[in-house]
Amino acid sequence: MKGDMEPRGYWCLQLHAHLPYVRHPEYPDFLEEDWLYEAITETYLPLLSIFEKFVEDGVDFRITMSITPPLAGMLSDNLLQSRYYNKLNKLIELCEKEIWRTINLPQFNETARLYERQLKDCRRIWEKYHGNILTGFRNLQDAGKLEIITCCATHGFLPLETYRSAVRAQVRIACQDYERHFGRRPRGIWLAECAYVPGIDEELKKEGIRYFFLEAHGILYGTPRPRYGVFAPVYCPSGVAAFGRDMETAHQVWSAEMGYPGDADYREFYRDLGYDLDYDYVRPYLHDDGVRRNIGLKYHRITGKVPLSDKQPYNPGWAMNKAAMHAGNFMFNRERQVEHLSGMLGRTPLVTSMYDAELFGHWWFEGPNFIDFLFRKIFYDQKTFTTITPSEYLEKFPKNQVITPAASSWGDKGYYEVWLNGANDWVYRHLHKASERMAELARENPSPDGVRRRALNQAARELLLAQSSDWAFIMTTRTMVEYAEKRTRDHLLNFNNLFEQIKRSQVDERYVHELENKNNIFPLIDYTVFAAEAR
Repeated sequence: MKGDMEPRGYWCLQLHAHLPYVRHPEYPDFLEEDWLYEAITETYLPLLSIFEKFVEDGVDFRITMSITPPLAGMLSDNLLQSRYYNKLNKLIELCEKEIWRTINLPQFNETARLYERQLKDCRRIWEKYHGNILTGFRNLQDAGKLEIITCCATHGFLPLETYRSAVRAQVRIACQDYERHFGRRPRGIWLAECAYVPGIDEELKKEGIRYFFLEAHGILYGTPRPRYGVFAPVYCPSGVAAFGRDMETAHQVWSAEMGYPGDADYREFYRDLGYDLDYDYVRPYLHDDGVRRNIGLKYHRITGKVPLSDKQPYNPGWAMNKAAMHAGNFMFNRERQVEHLSGMLGRTPLVTSMYDAELFGHWWFEGPNFIDFLFRKIFYDQKTFTTITPSEYLEKFPKNQVITPAASSWGDKGYYEVWLNGANDWVYRHLHKASERMAELARENPSPDGVRRRALNQAARELLLAQSSDWAFIMTTRTMVEYAEKRTRDHLLNFNNLFEQIKRSQVDERYVHELENKNNIFPLIDYTVFAAEAR
């Protein structure tokens, strides 16, 4: 928004960028590593490109983005960087072939050329930062445009942690790792799955965290009732601020049925050239096992509720027009929402919109274009509201109501059932016992050195990786269940082996070295964080 006029309200966009830590140096290629490579190509690089173009064009903007420690660890890992670059170059090679293959198929050729342009732009940015795109996001934060926040160390589900030392470790290690990547302490945190129970904010306060985000009912069911609903932050008794999710903007963008992403002109996610092309033609772009799977190039649009075989060719022009139209609609709705709230609340309202970053680009191909159109429209075409980060809002409006938020999450049904049910409840007795054992090791070994210290640090890594909420989530959704169960068991087995070796003072240095090379998250970890009081 141009000019110095005070806006009637503010809009905070929070993008949660997260993937579980998947790194398998023991294999030449690994299916689950594709989660990272797809997200880099389809979400992280396109968003970084758009943000940098905003700066270049003088479009003032504010976006908040959580980059979780597992994601930051993977994005800065030399092995994964090298593997991604090879994947990207092979995909560009396929695009160049596709342009020639479709030269007499105009309904597909335009889309093939679109992919080539986008992928080569990805390569340009990747090479600009020598493979470490965290540098690009850090530069935007240093320029005051992007506020990067942290998350629990391995996206651990904090309300289901029995031991206080485990909660503290998830928060403290996350903050230390953030500082290593971004050169400053984090101001805010995204609690994994927005999962909260009263008392967690006390641990955030100890690490200097100023704010976090909650699902709407976490605020609305707080005690006492919030005077301004979710349209102003509240302070927990600890003094840490909580920002509540606006559900109107959630449904507009998030819902594939009711929201923008389900429009018939947008690209169809589930029909992919990995299945459509002749096998011998596509074989060089599959994994070593030769099994057909998605390769990321898709030539069809959603069309409607029809079988995949009946999907119509994708038209990039139609899709871009819809993205611009939807961006205009979103802005119009925010103007009317802010006007209504400012007249009703008696204070300057804040609308907080929270989404998985991967929605924009990976699941909703046109999502980055939507963001591009939207922020340009906000800057040039209206004066009702402006974009802001939580830190800026708290500086402008430091006086806010004190309440105790309610236990909540942003999962299905709003509480903890997604991460604690008959499909995954078996993991918790093992996780809790391992947390108890890790605290025991930390207290019994205040100042070891050599391989014993390395074994203690690796035991901490294995426990943290086992605590990732992603594994329990996958078990519930029944997607890659075998992999999620194996990861949980493997990390717990590694932890228990290290525990026994340390207890017997018979640490196998070769075993420790193998685990350090394979599960290398948090290179500066200090296991003594687990020495905090157990409960």
